[in-house]
Amino acid sequence: MAADKKVVVIMPAYNAGKTLERTYREIPWDSVQECIVVDDVSADATVEIARALGLRVFLHEENKGYGGNQKTCYVEALKTGADIVVMLHPDYQYDPKKIPDLIRPILEDRADLVLGSRMAHAVAGGMPLYKRISNRFLTWCENKVFGLDLSEYHTGFRAFRRSLLETAPFLLNSNDFIFDQEIVAQAVWFGARIAEISVPHRYFAEASTIGFGRSVRYGLGVLKLLAAFLLNRRGVIASPRYRPLHHAYTEVRTRSPQ
Repeated sequence: MAADKKVVVIMPAYNAGKTLERTYREIPWDSVQECIVVDDVSADATVEIARALGLRVFLHEENKGYGGNQKTCYVEALKTGADIVVMLHPDYQYDPKKIPDLIRPILEDRADLVLGSRMAHAVAGGMPLYKRISNRFLTWCENKVFGLDLSEYHTGFRAFRRSLLETAPFLLNSNDFIFDQEIVAQAVWFGARIAEISVPHRYFAEASTIGFGRSVRYGLGVLKLLAAFLLNRRGVIASPRYRPLHHAYTEVRTRSPQ
């Protein structure tokens, strides 16, 4: 199905040494042409393991944060000529074998962004109760603002059509966890078609997650993002995050000497 499309998996990595190889081994390579790892100054063997697996590895000289890591991932994936970019956390929380299902709506020209929703498997996958409640509340708020009917926005398993990443000025987004929702808001703003599939997941000791305090700050950040989105839509403010990429900056040419 993906024979004429280049699919690149990106892994934003931070201390993923215990799970990176397990994640990599389950990637269906008949659907994926390349895998890129961007390491955000891990203190473990993430880089050495990624290199031993023969992956393309990019190193940050200083910690850029989860959003900052994704920025590098998408830029480097686009440089490879990727038609579809799949974000897969290297913590083995998501099932890599679902990649063919994740990219299918894009290959069939039914979507520009596909999200892998965990909510049908939330209890079986071990998602903590407070995360299930907050996830459903924030998703309800986002559905109301974005005019969609999705079951989850807060997933680290996503597939992007190249044209969306070339349009949304994602480099202007936060370097923190709220980046995930900012790029979805940009996708909605630019009229991208958004779909979702159900994916199993695993919560276990080595899987990356954020604690209660960080989750509260994240939730407040999502509500702030939604308020700003509505203000932009009503013309009260004009954020550069909602300008097409080619309008995000301009070259000033000097006159040639006469």
